[in-house]
Amino acid sequence: MPSEDTLTESSAARSAVPTATATATATATATAPQAATATATAAGDGRRVRLRPGRAARLLRPLAGRAPAPPTPAAALHNVSAATAVLLTLVGIGTLIHEPVLIPPLAASAALVHSVPGLPLAQPRSLVAGHLLCAGLGYAALHLLGSSPWTAALAAGVSLAVMALARTPHSPAAATTVVVVLQSPDPARFLPLLGGSTVLLVLAGWAASRARRTAPRYPVYWW
Repeated sequence: MPSEDTLTESSAARSAVPTATATATATATATAPQAATATATAAGDGRRVRLRPGRAARLLRPLAGRAPAPPTPAAALHNVSAATAVLLTLVGIGTLIHEPVLIPPLAASAALVHSVPGLPLAQPRSLVAGHLLCAGLGYAALHLLGSSPWTAALAAGVSLAVMALARTPHSPAAATTVVVVLQSPDPARFLPLLGGSTVLLVLAGWAASRARRTAPRYPVYWW
């Protein structure tokens, strides 16, 4: 039979456990607000404000917007290198034949092909046919209304509608209409160079998409 002293010590030990647990819980509860307060200070007293990661993420989330994530450094380097290479090639061709082969609309087309190769705007049908179609509309407007900024603006708007109806949407091609109306290039030289340049952009996009194993395949469709 256990003695009376032994029973008393066991009862005291059992009662001490909940007391110690309650004390630790109360201490943690009292410390939490202090820690939260220590992470931030009043913004008006001139001291630095240190935000907790969760709060900082909530504040910065609206700035992120809904834009897609940026490409990896390797993908960005690949795309930029390929686009730059084909544009430099156009400059080299123009230097050899003493013609301005590289025009602003073609640079915009190269950006589409190498940045968003899956969009309908970047496909060969839209790129090649869109530029040639808009150039033809530019020459028609030039013949009917003459060269002026008003004519260029009107022709560019019409070219967007015609491309949509022809199922060749390519927004940079509307700028080709403006170039034709404002600069009046010789169609016998301009149109072949424009057609050849657009084909070169398509071939460069096709080659670049196969030079890197993880790159998205271009084109999605040819025609």
